Amino acid sequence: VTVTASNTAACPSGGNTCYSVTITGMVPLFLSQVVGYAGDTTVNGVKEKTLGSAAIAKQTTIKQPLCLLALSQIGTALRSNGGPNTNFTGCSVMSNSNGTCNGSNLHANYGLAHNTSNGCGNTQVSSVPVVPDPYASLASNIPPNTCSSYPQETKHGSHYSGGTSLSGTLASIGNKIMCGDVQLTGNVTITGTAGVLVIENGQLDLNGYTLSTASGSAVTIIFSGTSGSYTHAVTDNGGSGVLNIQAPTSGTWSGVAMYQNPNLTTGVDISYAGNSPTWDINGLVYMPNSNVTISGAVGKSSNGAACMVMGA
Repeated sequence: VTVTASNTAACPSGGNTCYSVTITGMVPLFLSQVVGYAGDTTVNGVKEKTLGSAAIAKQTTIKQPLCLLALSQIGTALRSNGGPNTNFTGCSVMSNSNGTCNGSNLHANYGLAHNTSNGCGNTQVSSVPVVPDPYASLASNIPPNTCSSYPQETKHGSHYSGGTSLSGTLASIGNKIMCGDVQLTGNVTITGTAGVLVIENGQLDLNGYTLSTASGSAVTIIFSGTSGSYTHAVTDNGGSGVLNIQAPTSGTWSGVAMYQNPNLTTGVDISYAGNSPTWDINGLVYMPNSNVTISGAVGKSSNGAACMVMGA
């Protein structure tokens, strides 16, 4: 019996990227010789017939749900150091350049990387095609900027002041545009239907307080504006702030909890340690040009589905 395998076989639909296996062997002939059929070969004086069987298979792509997509195609877009409690079970992580995980594989089903995947995921796969940015087009839906000025926070010793103060209850916010830095001066609860909170040329300083969505409510926090000396991110100058929000489940911003305008290229980085602030978020966190460093836990919102997706 002879077995011949190929990974450059001709495909029925064209091309030569299919896999094939051909098995051939010889079968002795007995009764067929009575009617004059003598086969096509002789082995040790016995008339035999060569028989063969072939199979062709085409490689297919199996889509993997991604909970973390590192968009940069330069250097190592995804790096994890430690993270023993990180748990991406049920989904996968992807880097559009290199992916390196030290100390923990993140418990993701697959650790995918366009270049080299090293240590990420239960199964590590390199040379994966680049994943196009799936959310950049949402920027066209950001409400128009109505701001004429952008007040900023200033630091006085260890205390920060300035910008726009925010506290209390926000009911049915719709498309709420806020100009410049926004500083919580008390806990904030968003109630009513899902809304969009747009911060133009400013940061969201939790200032040690909690911004949350009530049960049945949802919000998309959008950072927009122009690149420059502004900060377009969540900060916590108070040291114990909590962002406890869930994304809308319908409409244009369905599934999006936080969104940085992809046109922003400076003032977009996020770095926090020791859960300062604490992120309890359900939905997508989209930061396409941000260097994201998280040294602490990321949890789910008190309300809504237990799911967070990050694109950075």
